[in-house]
Amino acid sequence: MLDIEERLTLDERSAVDFVLSLRKRWSDTIYPALVEEFAATGADPATAGDADAALHDLPLYPWFSHLERAQQKMLWRIAGDAVISRREELLGQLHDTPAGSGRLQLDPDLDLPDWYTDYDIHVQPGGVFSDDLSAYVYEFGARIVMLRDNDGYKFHQLFATTALPELPAATRVLDMGCGFGKSTRPLALRYPTAEVIGVDLAAPNLRLAHAEGADAGIAVDYRQADARATGVEDGTCDVVTGTMLLHEMPATVIEETIAEAARVVKPGGTVAFLEFQPTGHALRDVTIVEHAERNNEPFFHDLFDNDLVEICARHGLVDARWTPFDERLEGMRPQGWGPRREWHFPWAVLTATRPTETTAEVTA
Repeated sequence: MLDIEERLTLDERSAVDFVLSLRKRWSDTIYPALVEEFAATGADPATAGDADAALHDLPLYPWFSHLERAQQKMLWRIAGDAVISRREELLGQLHDTPAGSGRLQLDPDLDLPDWYTDYDIHVQPGGVFSDDLSAYVYEFGARIVMLRDNDGYKFHQLFATTALPELPAATRVLDMGCGFGKSTRPLALRYPTAEVIGVDLAAPNLRLAHAEGADAGIAVDYRQADARATGVEDGTCDVVTGTMLLHEMPATVIEETIAEAARVVKPGGTVAFLEFQPTGHALRDVTIVEHAERNNEPFFHDLFDNDLVEICARHGLVDARWTPFDERLEGMRPQGWGPRREWHFPWAVLTATRPTETTAEVTA
């Protein structure tokens, strides 16, 4: 399949390089300078809420805030222009998928929830559900968002290999909110004996996921469905995952999604969500919350303000825990995030297990 970046003109490449460099300098230069300004005030806040007012008084804060939002708008404009200029070729790829490589099941009658459609999430105009080209825009833009460190979906491969169990005879794996397949394809490689199912609300995402998976010879069953109602049979999945999904959901939907994961996972099976959690560093944590606000992700607060470990227990899952995750190389990092100078997402993995009958008897 055509990779847009292989066809970029010199002007397009220059625009991509500019916004990528701007994003990197925002992270590794402006943010550390902001931290130094904050330290010089002598403020010692206990929580992110306590740090908020002092942060806003810093001379550098307007630059930090403005550049974060501005660069996000710039990258979508660049990505959108690059995609639209190649419209016919890209749309043609979605319909010329090789036969025999996975399945695609779309539901034209699926009602998309208001909490999903009411916001241009990530500041991407129209979101990822409104047009077939939107998935291409999202895929291209996401490379810049992740500072080119997730090319080849390194984060998702680390998640699959360090957060998920070895299961040589796995029969079924479910990926909730699979997007354009960046998380699902690593699961298919991790569990070659399993039927791998990816569900997502957005038909454009699923068309692109199916086309790219087929092009790579990776068979996945892609289905358009709500993560709260996947249509998968009770207790049939060895592993249920979601990556960067729960923070886009209101609190009630987060719980309903976890309940669905608990329903479909096998006794003894694993539920794992790659997400974000507060680091305990007040200044860093308040910039994460504000990132969500500037990035049109209004439900970040719901993820941080609710006890998902307790929610897992409420729906019959055991051994639930959050584990820090280092996206650069290590993956799961039980000892914590460690010191990092640059601004970064506080990746963490929520894992839990559905008890077997023996486990349940011992617990009782």
